[in-house]
Amino acid sequence: MNPTMNRRNYLKTALTMGGGLMLPAGVLALAGCSGTSREDELVNHDGRIMGTGYSVRIGKQAGVHVDPALGERIHAVLQDVDRHMSTWRSDSELSRFNASENGDWQPVSAHTSAVIAHAMHTSEISQGAFDATVEPLVSLWGFGAAGISTGGGRPQQSAISQTLGNIGFDSIDIDVATGAVRKAKASSQLDLSGIAKGHAVDRLAALLDAEGHQSYLVEVGGELRSRGRKPDGSAWRVAIEQPQVGRRGVYKVVELENRAIATSGDYRNFFDHQGTRYSHSIDPRNGQPVTHDMASVSVLADTTMQADALSTALMIMGPDDGLEFAEQHQIAAHMIVKEGSALAERQSAAFAALSS
Repeated sequence: MNPTMNRRNYLKTALTMGGGLMLPAGVLALAGCSGTSREDELVNHDGRIMGTGYSVRIGKQAGVHVDPALGERIHAVLQDVDRHMSTWRSDSELSRFNASENGDWQPVSAHTSAVIAHAMHTSEISQGAFDATVEPLVSLWGFGAAGISTGGGRPQQSAISQTLGNIGFDSIDIDVATGAVRKAKASSQLDLSGIAKGHAVDRLAALLDAEGHQSYLVEVGGELRSRGRKPDGSAWRVAIEQPQVGRRGVYKVVELENRAIATSGDYRNFFDHQGTRYSHSIDPRNGQPVTHDMASVSVLADTTMQADALSTALMIMGPDDGLEFAEQHQIAAHMIVKEGSALAERQSAAFAALSS
């Protein structure tokens, strides 16, 4: 994982600490949305890995010791995720699997197996709107590591059709019991960028839970998960970004307690060609960038991995099909939809219940 991992999200969500509402990784604080916790009530660990930034905010609690070496363990967890699931590292577990050309079962770590299994589950229930084998199409359109090969414009339909032949989650088999994965097609490639950052957040949450922390907010590349409340008793607050090109602002603030949130949007990464804008959100089912009016979608879930994968699936589906899917599966989804020059919000019943 590295810059590709955060190309899909570009926003994403923002987090509120004691001093104000903060956007992830290097963006200035916004005034007016702060809580009341002081910075001296929080232990902060920040850094960069997997081509993106991460932030961990831990509320100080009576009787709970914060080990000075915790920051090293946090970074080690993220390094472990990168070592196993990066598509930019040729020595990663995932890259070795992608480089293989046989259909034999190949052993993978328990964490990698669990992430692939969840990716396959999301692919199945979304009928391919989420698909961890989509990377060749993303690269063909110029948004992946390989870059576009058509001179910066729209790929030829023949190239899209040919690449579509290598796409399909049903070309990957996973045996969770034995921790093994195999390809039905030698050309199949797995890219867990749409789910692994969420997994990384969950791994950090598990680390903090194991060490007895009951008040924290964890963020990796805009994916967030919280536990408890801040030391002053107020809720952790996160912001869904205003989906506008060239600007960053707050559209909606959500209180986050013992939940995770992830956002996908189409307004940070695109290119214009002959008067048409092409989004980086590529539909694995037809090989084309999405053309619907949904600007972004945020999902609340019990785990960040769930929220991460589902926000991608809903972004591909669009506002109508996505909202219907969210209602059918009781997904807490918030959508920002373009209506001409204006923006409107839609939300599922589950989101309304959690955010009221």
